[in-house]
Amino acid sequence: MQPSDAQPAQPLTGVDERLLAALLASMDAALCAFDADGVVTHWNAEAARVLGWSPDDAIGRPGLAGWAVRSADAEDLMGRLLGVMTGQGRQERQVNEFPLLTKDGHRVLVRAQTAAVHAPDGRPVGVYCAFSEVHAQIDLERSIALSDALFQEASWGVVLIDADLRPAVVNDHAARLLRTGRESLLGRPLGELLDQGVDELENALHHVLSEGTPPAPLDLWVTLRGDAERRRRCWRVGFVRLGSPLGEEPVPLGVGWLFQDVTDDRKASGEASRLRFRTTQLRRAAAAAAECEDPMEAATGYLDYALAGFADHVLLDLLAPRDTAPDDDAETAAAPRLVRAAGTPGGPGPCLPVASAGIPARYEDGHPALQAVSRTGPVRAADLSPRRAEELRWPDGTVAGLCAVLRNRGRTVGVLTFLRGAGRPPFDREDAAYAQDVAARVASALDLRAGE
Repeated sequence: MQPSDAQPAQPLTGVDERLLAALLASMDAALCAFDADGVVTHWNAEAARVLGWSPDDAIGRPGLAGWAVRSADAEDLMGRLLGVMTGQGRQERQVNEFPLLTKDGHRVLVRAQTAAVHAPDGRPVGVYCAFSEVHAQIDLERSIALSDALFQEASWGVVLIDADLRPAVVNDHAARLLRTGRESLLGRPLGELLDQGVDELENALHHVLSEGTPPAPLDLWVTLRGDAERRRRCWRVGFVRLGSPLGEEPVPLGVGWLFQDVTDDRKASGEASRLRFRTTQLRRAAAAAAECEDPMEAATGYLDYALAGFADHVLLDLLAPRDTAPDDDAETAAAPRLVRAAGTPGGPGPCLPVASAGIPARYEDGHPALQAVSRTGPVRAADLSPRRAEELRWPDGTVAGLCAVLRNRGRTVGVLTFLRGAGRPPFDREDAAYAQDVAARVASALDLRAGE
């Protein structure tokens, strides 16, 4: 059938009229309609709720003058409403704001959309007007504007997660933090975006979907998948459950995930806490050492306090006098010779003097302890394999070591070696500075022992 052969519209049946009445009654917007002469022909339940005038009060009245509109405003208002019947194109649909009167005499400012109603032959036969209170419309527009601002200008990353835990909407800040494009994030599982921390994030999202929004933001440490340096980032995250307002009970539509990178702040806070703890430990160690009659007991006491939260093992090696070196090998005699004086036993525990004091530590050339003596400075070793740890004569499970030289009165006394297992990170520069501080105190205590 060609468009020119279109059949004329059929008159409404009883079923059609009931369906139309049900649609008008259930609309969220207030609606009224006028015929070509301005007589009210329709007035739905929302219009009755907003203005208080029932359909029986409204239908059949000639215009709105004297009851829903002040008489002084009625002529101009009805002219604007009925004027859409003579408009062309976009003029056939207009949006206006004007005051209406409630049944109890109050004025209500409404925003209305009016459009012409046409007969099958194209003649305008009336007007319909859908309206709502301006403050309700402003609330809606404000909510939409807030959503737009969050997804465009917010200093937080904002991601809308759907019920399947996949990103549905992503703002620019979130895309930058996740180091990818906005479009490429959509619909991807979170496991493709994050390496470490993805389980914690998904558990939090499941909790929000089932239980509701958590009471406060939380810190989440993550590693981005594909980051060659595997840098750990700390994100301050918050969640908001999104529910549909159209159901009798809110239906979860997803979760609004807001996050911000606070890595630098958390690292600075952690370093400050660590410094306070270590300072306290050294102060406590100094107080305990002052009560020790035996200098070696004072030295090992310092090491016991230093181990807390710092390392798993410690070894104390002292530099042997040169006259104890073999006379038949000049090169060996010139090399530093270390003897074990104290250390932790096979498992974690207090640092104790060794029973066989004076036995040389079997360190080969290039050992970090010998390097520390040669450089008179700290030497770090990291990512040690089990075989390498065995070659260095360090306990099983050692993955990182830090050797700090013992110096006092301008001479080298020995070497301190701190060791960490797999559960701890490698030693950093701040750790090396702390180890040197501990070494200076231990060297001072051992100097008293040498003077006895």
